[in-house]
Amino acid sequence: MSAERPILPPVRLHSEAELARDALAAPLFVRAVKLARWAGQDTRVGAGGELAEAHLPAAAEHLGLPADEEGAAYASEAWRLAVDTGLLDVTDPEEGELPDGAEEAEAEGTVTAGENLALLTSGSPQDVLGIWLDGLDAVHADATAPVLDDFADLVGEDGSIDFDALDWDPEAEAEFLDGVLGNLYLLTLADNGAGDGPVPLPALAASMIVPDDMGEPTDDILEQVSEAMMRLDDQFRLLEPIGIVAYQPVDEALMVEEGETADASAGADEEDVTRYGMVKLTPLGLYGVRARMLEAGVDAPAVGDLADKGADALLDGIAHYPEPAARAEIQLWLAGHGTQGAVAAAAELLAAARGTDEGAPLRRLHCQQALALAGEEAEPAVRAVLGDQELGGLARVWLAEHGAADVPPPPEAMIFWLAIDTIAAQLDADGELDELQGLVEGLSAQHSGFFDEVWRVDHPATADVLEAMGRLHSDKKAAKDARKAAFKARSRAGG
Repeated sequence: MSAERPILPPVRLHSEAELARDALAAPLFVRAVKLARWAGQDTRVGAGGELAEAHLPAAAEHLGLPADEEGAAYASEAWRLAVDTGLLDVTDPEEGELPDGAEEAEAEGTVTAGENLALLTSGSPQDVLGIWLDGLDAVHADATAPVLDDFADLVGEDGSIDFDALDWDPEAEAEFLDGVLGNLYLLTLADNGAGDGPVPLPALAASMIVPDDMGEPTDDILEQVSEAMMRLDDQFRLLEPIGIVAYQPVDEALMVEEGETADASAGADEEDVTRYGMVKLTPLGLYGVRARMLEAGVDAPAVGDLADKGADALLDGIAHYPEPAARAEIQLWLAGHGTQGAVAAAAELLAAARGTDEGAPLRRLHCQQALALAGEEAEPAVRAVLGDQELGGLARVWLAEHGAADVPPPPEAMIFWLAIDTIAAQLDADGELDELQGLVEGLSAQHSGFFDEVWRVDHPATADVLEAMGRLHSDKKAAKDARKAAFKARSRAGG
Protein backbone atom coordinates (compact mmCIF):
# COMPACT_ATOMS: atom_id res chain seq x y z
CA MET A 1 0.00 0.00 0.00
CA SER A 2 1.13 3.51 -0.71
CA ALA A 3 1.56 5.95 2.15
CA GLU A 4 -1.65 7.57 3.35
CA ARG A 5 -1.93 11.15 2.17
CA PRO A 6 -2.22 13.66 5.00
CA ILE A 7 -5.38 15.77 4.98
CA LEU A 8 -3.33 18.93 5.58
CA PRO A 9 0.07 19.99 4.26
CA PRO A 10 2.86 20.13 6.84
CA VAL A 11 3.30 23.42 8.64
CA ARG A 12 6.68 24.97 9.40
CA LEU A 13 6.36 26.31 12.92
CA HIS A 14 8.62 28.76 14.68
CA SER A 15 10.73 27.32 17.48
CA GLU A 16 9.06 26.78 20.85
CA ALA A 17 11.26 29.51 22.34
CA GLU A 18 10.06 32.03 19.73
CA LEU A 19 6.44 30.97 20.13
CA ALA A 20 6.67 31.23 23.92
CA ARG A 21 8.00 34.79 23.58
CA ASP A 22 5.07 35.60 21.28
CA ALA A 23 2.65 34.10 23.81
CA LEU A 24 4.08 36.18 26.66
CA ALA A 25 3.74 39.30 24.48
CA ALA A 26 0.07 38.74 23.55
CA PRO A 27 -1.78 41.81 24.90
CA LEU A 28 -4.51 39.92 26.78
CA PHE A 29 -1.98 37.51 28.25
CA VAL A 30 0.23 40.43 29.33
CA ARG A 31 -2.72 42.03 31.13
CA ALA A 32 -3.65 38.72 32.79
CA VAL A 33 -0.10 38.24 34.09
CA LYS A 34 0.03 41.81 35.41
CA LEU A 35 -3.19 41.33 37.35
CA ALA A 36 -2.06 37.96 38.68
CA ARG A 37 1.06 39.62 40.11
CA TRP A 38 -0.95 42.60 41.38
CA ALA A 39 -3.56 40.58 43.28
CA GLY A 40 -3.00 40.32 47.02
CA GLN A 41 -4.51 38.68 50.06
CA ASP A 42 -7.05 41.51 50.37
CA THR A 43 -8.29 41.08 46.82
CA ARG A 44 -11.84 39.75 46.81
CA VAL A 45 -13.67 37.75 44.15
CA GLY A 46 -17.26 36.74 43.57
CA ALA A 47 -18.64 33.22 43.77
CA GLY A 48 -17.80 32.66 40.09
CA GLY A 49 -14.19 33.76 40.54
CA GLU A 50 -14.78 37.19 38.99
CA LEU A 51 -12.98 40.19 40.44
CA ALA A 52 -15.17 42.06 42.92
CA GLU A 53 -16.61 45.19 41.35
CA ALA A 54 -15.03 47.40 43.99
CA HIS A 55 -11.56 46.32 42.82
CA LEU A 56 -12.15 46.91 39.10
CA PRO A 57 -11.11 50.61 39.03
CA ALA A 58 -7.81 49.82 40.78
CA ALA A 59 -7.21 46.84 38.45
CA ALA A 60 -7.86 49.00 35.39
CA GLU A 61 -5.50 51.68 36.75
CA HIS A 62 -2.79 49.06 37.32
CA LEU A 63 -3.14 48.05 33.66
CA GLY A 64 -2.85 51.68 32.54
CA LEU A 65 -6.48 51.73 31.45
CA PRO A 66 -8.99 54.51 32.07
CA ALA A 67 -11.17 54.08 35.17
CA ASP A 68 -14.35 53.94 33.14
CA GLU A 69 -16.73 51.24 31.94
CA GLU A 70 -14.46 50.21 29.07
CA GLY A 71 -11.40 50.02 31.32
CA ALA A 72 -13.32 47.91 33.82
CA ALA A 73 -14.40 45.55 31.02
CA TYR A 74 -10.79 45.05 29.88
CA ALA A 75 -9.65 44.48 33.47
CA SER A 76 -12.45 41.98 34.07
CA GLU A 77 -11.55 40.11 30.86
CA ALA A 78 -7.87 39.90 31.85
CA TRP A 79 -8.81 38.74 35.35
CA ARG A 80 -10.97 35.92 33.99
CA LEU A 81 -8.08 34.77 31.80
CA ALA A 82 -5.70 34.78 34.78
CA VAL A 83 -8.12 32.53 36.68
CA ASP A 84 -8.84 30.28 33.66
CA THR A 85 -5.13 29.70 33.01
CA GLY A 86 -4.18 28.92 36.61
CA LEU A 87 -2.19 32.11 37.12
CA LEU A 88 -4.51 32.72 40.05
CA ASP A 89 -6.19 30.23 42.38
CA VAL A 90 -9.59 31.21 43.74
CA THR A 91 -10.55 30.15 47.26
CA ASP A 92 -14.30 30.08 47.83
CA PRO A 93 -15.56 31.24 51.24
CA GLU A 94 -16.34 28.43 53.64
CA GLU A 95 -19.97 27.96 54.53
CA GLY A 96 -19.52 29.21 58.08
CA GLU A 97 -17.90 32.45 56.88
CA LEU A 98 -21.01 33.81 55.15
CA PRO A 99 -22.37 36.91 56.89
CA ASP A 100 -25.86 36.60 58.36
CA GLY A 101 -28.47 37.05 55.67
CA ALA A 102 -25.93 36.95 52.80
CA GLU A 103 -26.81 35.03 49.66
CA GLU A 104 -24.24 32.63 48.25
CA ALA A 105 -23.98 34.80 45.10
CA GLU A 106 -22.94 37.74 47.31
CA ALA A 107 -20.19 35.78 49.03
CA GLU A 108 -16.61 36.82 48.48
CA GLY A 109 -13.63 34.55 48.15
CA THR A 110 -9.92 35.25 48.09
CA VAL A 111 -7.17 34.57 45.61
CA THR A 112 -3.60 33.37 45.76
CA ALA A 113 -0.93 33.06 43.09
CA GLY A 114 -1.41 29.91 41.04
CA GLU A 115 1.37 27.43 40.30
CA ASN A 116 1.37 28.49 36.65
CA LEU A 117 2.38 32.05 37.49
CA ALA A 118 5.83 30.91 38.61
CA LEU A 119 6.14 28.66 35.54
CA LEU A 120 6.07 31.72 33.28
CA THR A 121 9.56 32.61 34.52
CA SER A 122 10.96 29.29 35.78
CA GLY A 123 9.35 26.88 33.35
CA SER A 124 10.27 25.78 29.84
CA PRO A 125 8.89 27.31 26.62
CA GLN A 126 6.62 24.25 26.45
CA ASP A 127 5.22 25.12 29.89
CA VAL A 128 4.49 28.68 28.75
CA LEU A 129 2.79 27.45 25.60
CA GLY A 130 0.67 25.00 27.59
CA ILE A 131 -0.60 27.86 29.76
CA TRP A 132 -1.21 30.01 26.69
CA LEU A 133 -3.20 27.19 25.03
CA ASP A 134 -5.46 27.10 28.11
CA GLY A 135 -5.95 30.82 27.55
CA LEU A 136 -6.76 30.26 23.89
CA ASP A 137 -9.40 27.69 24.86
CA ALA A 138 -10.96 30.20 27.26
CA VAL A 139 -11.04 32.99 24.69
CA HIS A 140 -12.41 30.59 22.06
CA ALA A 141 -15.23 29.74 24.47
CA ASP A 142 -15.94 33.45 24.97
CA ALA A 143 -15.95 34.02 21.22
CA THR A 144 -18.56 31.30 20.67
CA ALA A 145 -20.76 32.37 23.59
CA PRO A 146 -24.25 33.68 22.71
CA VAL A 147 -24.72 37.35 21.95
CA LEU A 148 -27.15 38.67 24.56
CA ASP A 149 -28.92 41.69 23.13
CA ASP A 150 -31.35 41.89 26.01
CA PHE A 151 -30.31 39.67 28.86
CA ALA A 152 -33.28 40.75 31.03
CA ASP A 153 -35.72 39.05 28.65
CA LEU A 154 -34.01 35.69 29.35
CA VAL A 155 -34.25 35.83 33.13
CA GLY A 156 -37.37 34.27 34.63
CA GLU A 157 -39.23 35.39 37.74
CA ASP A 158 -37.32 32.86 39.83
CA GLY A 159 -33.98 34.17 38.56
CA SER A 160 -33.29 31.22 36.24
CA ILE A 161 -32.08 31.77 32.69
CA ASP A 162 -34.11 30.44 29.78
CA PHE A 163 -31.31 29.03 27.62
CA ASP A 164 -33.77 27.64 25.07
CA ALA A 165 -34.79 31.19 24.22
CA LEU A 166 -31.20 31.94 23.16
CA ASP A 167 -31.49 29.80 20.00
CA TRP A 168 -27.85 28.91 20.63
CA ASP A 169 -26.14 25.61 19.90
CA PRO A 170 -22.73 25.71 21.63
CA GLU A 171 -21.35 22.72 19.70
CA ALA A 172 -22.44 24.15 16.34
CA GLU A 173 -20.99 27.58 17.20
CA ALA A 174 -17.64 26.06 18.24
CA GLU A 175 -17.59 23.82 15.17
CA PHE A 176 -18.24 26.80 12.87
CA LEU A 177 -15.43 28.90 14.37
CA ASP A 178 -13.03 25.95 14.29
CA GLY A 179 -14.01 25.39 10.65
CA VAL A 180 -13.22 29.03 9.86
CA LEU A 181 -9.87 28.79 11.64
CA GLY A 182 -9.18 25.53 9.79
CA ASN A 183 -9.85 27.18 6.43
CA LEU A 184 -7.62 30.09 7.42
CA TYR A 185 -4.92 27.57 8.38
CA LEU A 186 -5.20 25.89 4.97
CA LEU A 187 -5.08 29.21 3.13
CA THR A 188 -1.97 30.18 5.12
CA LEU A 189 -0.21 26.99 4.06
CA ALA A 190 -1.35 27.20 0.44
CA ASP A 191 1.37 27.10 -2.23
CA ASN A 192 4.03 26.08 0.30
CA GLY A 193 3.34 29.03 2.53
CA ALA A 194 3.02 31.62 -0.23
CA GLY A 195 -0.57 32.20 0.88
CA ASP A 196 0.32 33.67 4.27
CA GLY A 197 -1.06 37.15 3.47
CA PRO A 198 -4.26 38.48 5.05
CA VAL A 199 -7.55 36.98 3.86
CA PRO A 200 -10.63 39.16 3.19
CA LEU A 201 -13.34 38.41 5.73
CA PRO A 202 -16.05 38.00 3.04
CA ALA A 203 -13.98 35.27 1.32
CA LEU A 204 -13.46 33.47 4.64
CA ALA A 205 -17.16 33.64 5.51
CA ALA A 206 -18.10 32.50 2.00
CA SER A 207 -15.76 29.51 2.30
CA MET A 208 -18.00 28.20 5.08
CA ILE A 209 -21.38 29.14 3.59
CA VAL A 210 -21.31 28.97 -0.21
CA PRO A 211 -21.46 25.40 -1.62
CA ASP A 212 -18.48 24.47 -3.81
CA ASP A 213 -20.71 23.62 -6.76
CA MET A 214 -22.76 26.83 -6.60
CA GLY A 215 -22.32 29.25 -9.47
CA GLU A 216 -23.92 32.61 -8.69
CA PRO A 217 -24.81 32.79 -4.96
CA THR A 218 -28.49 33.30 -4.18
CA ASP A 219 -29.75 36.25 -2.14
CA ASP A 220 -30.35 33.89 0.78
CA ILE A 221 -26.76 32.64 0.63
CA LEU A 222 -25.42 36.21 0.41
CA GLU A 223 -27.44 37.15 3.47
CA GLN A 224 -26.01 34.18 5.36
CA VAL A 225 -22.48 35.24 4.33
CA SER A 226 -23.16 38.77 5.55
CA GLU A 227 -24.48 37.49 8.90
CA ALA A 228 -21.46 35.18 9.25
CA MET A 229 -19.14 38.11 8.53
CA MET A 230 -20.61 40.16 11.33
CA ARG A 231 -20.36 37.26 13.77
CA LEU A 232 -16.75 36.62 12.69
CA ASP A 233 -15.96 40.32 13.04
CA ASP A 234 -16.98 40.10 16.71
CA GLN A 235 -15.10 36.84 17.19
CA PHE A 236 -11.83 37.98 15.61
CA ARG A 237 -11.93 41.15 17.73
CA LEU A 238 -11.97 38.84 20.77
CA LEU A 239 -9.34 36.45 19.41
CA GLU A 240 -6.77 39.06 18.33
CA PRO A 241 -5.65 40.08 21.87
CA ILE A 242 -4.64 36.47 22.70
CA GLY A 243 -2.22 36.64 19.75
CA ILE A 244 -3.78 34.10 17.40
CA VAL A 245 -4.64 36.49 14.55
CA ALA A 246 -3.76 39.87 13.15
CA TYR A 247 -7.11 41.46 12.36
CA GLN A 248 -8.27 44.59 10.56
CA PRO A 249 -11.93 44.95 11.59
CA VAL A 250 -14.84 45.74 9.32
CA ASP A 251 -15.02 49.47 8.60
CA GLU A 252 -17.83 50.79 10.78
CA ALA A 253 -18.77 53.24 8.04
CA LEU A 254 -20.07 50.26 6.09
CA MET A 255 -22.66 49.47 8.72
CA VAL A 256 -26.17 50.18 7.51
CA GLU A 257 -27.80 49.29 10.81
CA GLU A 258 -26.42 47.54 13.83
CA GLY A 259 -25.70 43.96 12.83
CA GLU A 260 -25.84 44.66 9.08
CA THR A 261 -23.32 45.54 6.40
CA ALA A 262 -23.47 46.68 2.86
CA ASP A 263 -23.35 43.82 0.34
CA ALA A 264 -19.83 42.54 0.90
CA SER A 265 -19.84 40.41 -2.21
CA ALA A 266 -20.70 43.21 -4.63
CA GLY A 267 -17.98 43.95 -7.15
CA ALA A 268 -15.67 46.00 -4.99
CA ASP A 269 -12.17 46.61 -6.22
CA GLU A 270 -9.21 45.13 -4.39
CA GLU A 271 -8.63 48.23 -2.30
CA ASP A 272 -12.26 48.33 -1.15
CA VAL A 273 -12.24 44.68 -0.08
CA THR A 274 -9.95 45.53 2.83
CA ARG A 275 -12.76 47.64 4.34
CA TYR A 276 -14.79 44.48 4.92
CA GLY A 277 -12.16 43.09 7.30
CA MET A 278 -8.83 41.35 6.75
CA VAL A 279 -7.46 38.54 8.88
CA LYS A 280 -4.35 36.37 9.00
CA LEU A 281 -3.01 33.78 11.39
CA THR A 282 0.12 34.77 13.26
CA PRO A 283 2.95 32.24 13.73
CA LEU A 284 1.53 31.71 17.23
CA GLY A 285 -1.91 31.30 15.64
CA LEU A 286 -0.63 28.53 13.36
CA TYR A 287 0.69 26.76 16.44
CA GLY A 288 -2.56 27.27 18.36
CA VAL A 289 -4.91 26.16 15.58
CA ARG A 290 -2.76 23.10 14.89
CA ALA A 291 -2.82 22.21 18.60
CA ARG A 292 -6.63 22.38 18.59
CA MET A 293 -6.74 20.22 15.45
CA LEU A 294 -4.47 17.59 17.00
CA GLU A 295 -6.62 17.54 20.12
CA ALA A 296 -9.66 16.95 17.89
CA GLY A 297 -7.90 14.01 16.21
CA VAL A 298 -7.06 15.77 12.94
CA ASP A 299 -3.84 14.75 11.16
CA ALA A 300 -2.00 18.09 11.04
CA PRO A 301 1.69 17.34 10.41
CA ALA A 302 4.50 19.77 11.14
CA VAL A 303 8.01 19.84 9.74
CA GLY A 304 10.20 18.23 12.39
CA ASP A 305 7.64 15.64 13.50
CA LEU A 306 9.73 12.87 11.90
CA ALA A 307 13.19 14.06 12.95
CA ASP A 308 13.50 11.52 15.75
CA LYS A 309 11.70 8.66 13.97
CA GLY A 310 13.18 5.77 12.03
CA ALA A 311 13.99 5.96 8.31
CA ASP A 312 10.89 3.93 7.45
CA ALA A 313 8.66 6.49 9.20
CA LEU A 314 10.55 9.32 7.51
CA LEU A 315 10.19 7.98 3.96
CA ASP A 316 6.54 7.05 4.44
CA GLY A 317 5.77 10.32 6.23
CA ILE A 318 7.17 12.63 3.53
CA ALA A 319 5.71 10.58 0.67
CA HIS A 320 3.23 13.29 -0.28
CA TYR A 321 4.84 16.35 1.28
CA PRO A 322 5.49 19.35 -0.97
CA GLU A 323 9.14 19.31 -2.04
CA PRO A 324 10.37 22.17 0.20
CA ALA A 325 8.76 20.58 3.28
CA ALA A 326 10.14 17.12 2.40
CA ARG A 327 13.62 18.60 1.97
CA ALA A 328 13.42 20.42 5.31
CA GLU A 329 12.21 17.26 7.08
CA ILE A 330 15.04 15.19 5.59
CA GLN A 331 17.63 17.78 6.64
CA LEU A 332 16.34 17.74 10.22
CA TRP A 333 16.40 13.93 10.24
CA LEU A 334 19.97 13.83 8.92
CA ALA A 335 21.08 16.51 11.38
CA GLY A 336 19.95 14.24 14.20
CA HIS A 337 22.45 11.62 13.05
CA GLY A 338 25.37 14.05 12.67
CA THR A 339 28.32 13.65 10.30
CA GLN A 340 29.67 10.73 12.32
CA GLY A 341 26.51 8.77 11.65
CA ALA A 342 26.25 9.53 7.93
CA VAL A 343 27.02 5.97 6.83
CA ALA A 344 24.61 4.46 9.35
CA ALA A 345 21.91 6.97 8.35
CA ALA A 346 22.38 6.18 4.66
CA ALA A 347 22.25 2.44 5.35
CA GLU A 348 19.04 2.90 7.34
CA LEU A 349 17.48 4.92 4.50
CA LEU A 350 18.40 2.31 1.91
CA ALA A 351 17.01 -0.51 4.03
CA ALA A 352 13.73 1.39 4.48
CA ALA A 353 13.52 1.99 0.72
CA ARG A 354 13.28 -1.70 -0.11
CA GLY A 355 9.96 -3.36 -0.84
CA THR A 356 7.50 -4.46 -3.50
CA ASP A 357 4.43 -2.75 -2.03
CA GLU A 358 2.60 0.03 -3.85
CA GLY A 359 4.38 2.81 -1.94
CA ALA A 360 7.90 1.42 -2.42
CA PRO A 361 8.80 3.33 -5.63
CA LEU A 362 7.99 6.66 -3.96
CA ARG A 363 10.02 5.64 -0.90
CA ARG A 364 12.99 4.95 -3.15
CA LEU A 365 12.57 8.32 -4.86
CA HIS A 366 12.66 10.10 -1.50
CA CYS A 367 15.53 7.90 -0.38
CA GLN A 368 17.47 9.12 -3.41
CA GLN A 369 16.67 12.73 -2.47
CA ALA A 370 17.72 12.08 1.12
CA LEU A 371 21.01 10.53 0.02
CA ALA A 372 21.67 13.58 -2.15
CA LEU A 373 21.47 15.68 1.02
CA ALA A 374 23.56 13.23 3.06
CA GLY A 375 26.78 14.17 1.27
CA GLU A 376 29.79 12.16 0.17
CA GLU A 377 30.14 10.54 3.60
CA ALA A 378 27.30 8.20 2.62
CA GLU A 379 29.36 6.54 -0.18
CA PRO A 380 30.26 3.30 1.70
CA ALA A 381 26.59 2.57 2.41
CA VAL A 382 25.62 3.33 -1.19
CA ARG A 383 28.35 1.09 -2.63
CA ALA A 384 27.15 -1.73 -0.40
CA VAL A 385 23.87 -2.01 -2.36
CA LEU A 386 25.29 -1.93 -5.92
CA GLY A 387 24.30 -5.56 -6.45
CA ASP A 388 20.77 -5.13 -5.07
CA GLN A 389 18.07 -5.32 -7.77
CA GLU A 390 15.85 -2.71 -6.11
CA LEU A 391 18.58 -0.30 -4.99
CA GLY A 392 21.48 -0.91 -7.38
CA GLY A 393 20.14 1.50 -10.00
CA LEU A 394 19.68 4.45 -7.66
CA ALA A 395 23.07 3.66 -6.09
CA ARG A 396 24.74 4.00 -9.50
CA VAL A 397 22.92 7.27 -10.16
CA TRP A 398 24.06 8.65 -6.80
CA LEU A 399 27.69 7.59 -7.34
CA ALA A 400 27.76 9.07 -10.84
CA GLU A 401 26.29 12.37 -9.61
CA HIS A 402 28.99 12.53 -6.93
CA GLY A 403 31.79 11.86 -9.43
CA ALA A 404 32.75 8.55 -7.83
CA ALA A 405 35.29 6.30 -9.57
CA ASP A 406 34.91 2.64 -10.45
CA VAL A 407 31.11 2.69 -10.84
CA PRO A 408 30.18 -0.63 -12.50
CA PRO A 409 27.84 -0.35 -15.50
CA PRO A 410 24.30 -1.52 -14.75
CA PRO A 411 22.97 -4.73 -16.27
CA GLU A 412 20.31 -4.12 -18.92
CA ALA A 413 17.61 -5.64 -16.71
CA MET A 414 18.46 -3.11 -13.99
CA ILE A 415 18.13 -0.21 -16.44
CA PHE A 416 14.61 -1.27 -17.38
CA TRP A 417 13.67 -1.99 -13.77
CA LEU A 418 14.86 1.48 -12.69
CA ALA A 419 12.87 3.09 -15.52
CA ILE A 420 9.65 1.39 -14.38
CA ASP A 421 10.35 2.20 -10.71
CA THR A 422 11.09 5.86 -11.47
CA ILE A 423 7.90 6.37 -13.47
CA ALA A 424 5.84 4.49 -10.86
CA ALA A 425 7.17 6.85 -8.17
CA GLN A 426 6.31 9.94 -10.19
CA LEU A 427 2.81 8.63 -10.94
CA ASP A 428 2.24 8.12 -7.20
CA ALA A 429 3.63 11.57 -6.45
CA ASP A 430 1.05 13.23 -8.73
CA GLY A 431 3.69 15.36 -10.42
CA GLU A 432 3.12 17.97 -13.12
CA LEU A 433 1.75 16.40 -16.31
CA ASP A 434 4.36 18.09 -18.54
CA GLU A 435 7.21 16.84 -16.35
CA LEU A 436 5.76 13.35 -16.24
CA GLN A 437 5.34 13.28 -20.01
CA GLY A 438 8.93 14.45 -20.46
CA LEU A 439 10.15 11.70 -18.12
CA VAL A 440 8.17 9.02 -19.98
CA GLU A 441 9.45 10.11 -23.38
CA GLY A 442 13.01 10.61 -22.16
CA LEU A 443 13.32 7.19 -20.53
CA SER A 444 11.74 5.32 -23.45
CA ALA A 445 14.04 7.08 -25.94
CA GLN A 446 17.23 6.08 -24.10
CA HIS A 447 17.06 2.50 -25.34
CA SER A 448 16.18 1.30 -28.83
CA GLY A 449 13.36 -1.21 -28.78
CA PHE A 450 12.42 -0.11 -25.25
CA PHE A 451 8.84 -1.40 -25.41
CA ASP A 452 9.95 -4.70 -26.96
CA GLU A 453 11.90 -5.49 -23.79
CA VAL A 454 10.43 -3.55 -20.88
CA TRP A 455 7.28 -5.66 -20.50
CA ARG A 456 9.43 -8.51 -19.18
CA VAL A 457 10.57 -6.45 -16.15
CA ASP A 458 9.76 -8.22 -12.90
CA HIS A 459 8.28 -5.20 -11.12
CA PRO A 460 4.80 -5.06 -9.52
CA ALA A 461 3.99 -1.80 -11.34
CA THR A 462 5.20 -2.78 -14.84
CA ALA A 463 1.76 -3.13 -16.45
CA ASP A 464 0.34 -0.01 -14.77
CA VAL A 465 3.36 2.05 -15.78
CA LEU A 466 3.20 0.90 -19.40
CA GLU A 467 -0.50 1.73 -19.56
CA ALA A 468 0.28 5.20 -18.23
CA MET A 469 3.06 5.58 -20.80
CA GLY A 470 0.53 4.68 -23.49
CA ARG A 471 -1.68 7.54 -22.29
CA LEU A 472 1.10 10.07 -21.84
CA HIS A 473 3.45 9.55 -24.79
CA SER A 474 2.91 12.20 -27.46
CA ASP A 475 4.20 9.96 -30.28
CA LYS A 476 1.27 7.86 -31.51
CA LYS A 477 3.39 4.87 -32.51
CA ALA A 478 5.27 4.84 -29.20
CA ALA A 479 1.98 5.17 -27.31
CA LYS A 480 0.57 2.19 -29.21
CA ASP A 481 3.74 0.18 -28.52
CA ALA A 482 3.40 1.01 -24.83
CA ARG A 483 -0.20 -0.24 -24.73
CA LYS A 484 0.82 -3.46 -26.48
CA ALA A 485 3.65 -3.93 -23.99
CA ALA A 486 1.21 -3.35 -21.12
CA PHE A 487 -1.04 -6.13 -22.48
CA LYS A 488 1.94 -8.48 -22.68
CA ALA A 489 2.98 -7.59 -19.12
CA ARG A 490 -0.51 -8.36 -17.79
CA SER A 491 -0.63 -11.64 -19.71
CA ARG A 492 2.80 -12.60 -18.35
CA ALA A 493 1.69 -11.80 -14.80
CA GLY A 494 -1.50 -13.78 -15.31
CA GLY A 495 -3.72 -10.74 -14.67
